[in-house]
Amino acid sequence: MENQSRFSREDNSKSAGIPAFALPSGTTQQTLAIVMGGGAGTRLFPLTKDRSKPAVPLGGKYRLVDIPISNCLNSGLRSIYVLTQFNTMSLHRHIQASYKFDNFSRSFVDILAAQQTPEHSDWYQGTADAVRQNMRYFLERPFDYYLVLSGDQLYRMDFRALLHQHIRSGAEITLATKPVSRSAASDFGIMQSDEERRVVRFDEKPKDETILNELKLGPEHLASVGAAPDAELYQASMGIYVFNRRVLVECLDNDMVDFGKHIIPHAIKERQVSGYIFNGYWEDIGTIRAFYEANLDLTELLPKYSFFDATAPIYTHPRFLPGSKVNGAALRQAIVADGCIISDAHIERSVIGVRSVIRSGATIRNSIVMGADYYETDPATVPEGLPAMGVGRNCVIDRAIIDKNARIADGVVITPEGKPNQYDGENYYIRDGIVVIPKNAVIPAGFWI
Repeated sequence: MENQSRFSREDNSKSAGIPAFALPSGTTQQTLAIVMGGGAGTRLFPLTKDRSKPAVPLGGKYRLVDIPISNCLNSGLRSIYVLTQFNTMSLHRHIQASYKFDNFSRSFVDILAAQQTPEHSDWYQGTADAVRQNMRYFLERPFDYYLVLSGDQLYRMDFRALLHQHIRSGAEITLATKPVSRSAASDFGIMQSDEERRVVRFDEKPKDETILNELKLGPEHLASVGAAPDAELYQASMGIYVFNRRVLVECLDNDMVDFGKHIIPHAIKERQVSGYIFNGYWEDIGTIRAFYEANLDLTELLPKYSFFDATAPIYTHPRFLPGSKVNGAALRQAIVADGCIISDAHIERSVIGVRSVIRSGATIRNSIVMGADYYETDPATVPEGLPAMGVGRNCVIDRAIIDKNARIADGVVITPEGKPNQYDGENYYIRDGIVVIPKNAVIPAGFWI
């Protein structure tokens, strides 16, 4: 009930305690948020073997998709569509269980799954094509602005600041950008904007030194983000866009399939495009290494991203689980989610997900244990011939990701030590030097990975 009443407030200036911006009255009600559900997510395999990228668990109890949706809710945006296509079942189930509004609110978080129609018989070919195929739903209501978001990024942003700059500047399109270093610039689409923040140039993953010298942020932009005048910073696209209604329709009146690769570079040449500089924490969770490091950073004394910000909480599925039970374990820099049972284990710099069962003598370091979708409290419910779900006695797990519902028997050792950075084994994978145990995997007693 607390989540329902929190979501149902139609407040465009004071939601979540974030300072208000001078937006015209009703702007947040006139803005539709569109969250992209992602493609196959091959770089996050095997975490995306049975689920889409936005459905990947995060921080012990959340899903990646909770981040953009919560950012919208905390910004007073309560008209949200999530576009889905690949491995959608767990994502659909999570959204439907998490985001419910009362009958007296105009708010919604709805799912638009890829479908065949008389006009379109193909799957989504890219982000722009996904929006194009669903335009008839977006145009049903008189929204003035469309906010396009990625479903697999970790950040906290007040979108009202983005909308404020968009309206104040008279832009037709506004791009959210993040200052990045010279060494990181070649991994992003880099923007160049003038003193009025109008984007005048776009280069995709520039590597030429001459081009990089030309694209550096100017003194006025460096000052706005609190950087030194001689800093070498660049405006990297975050994949977050605001479109005016008419402009979005016109920009999609073609066969271009992707916003970042096609629509935005083309629009910069002929549209009024503004660059909004975001200087907070932002991480694109696109690889196993990025996912691993973002999760383990949460265990630091002062993490780069905190779920403890009471002014802008992150919402998720209310599971109504009991408090975790710890029987004599040693915990250091650990996040333990709801409903866990931990007995005489040693856990250090690790994230332990919901319903995890960690048995006596187990040692877990620098790892992510995602937990389980259900309990096996009665031994009779354990399938014959299989170990119980969770981490068995006297196991050692180091630099690993244990996906949900895994069955790790007694005496198992899991570590990437002495192994190649990329490897496909039987019932396990190594990606970016991290061992990944896939969902529902069974690791027999005494096995050494």
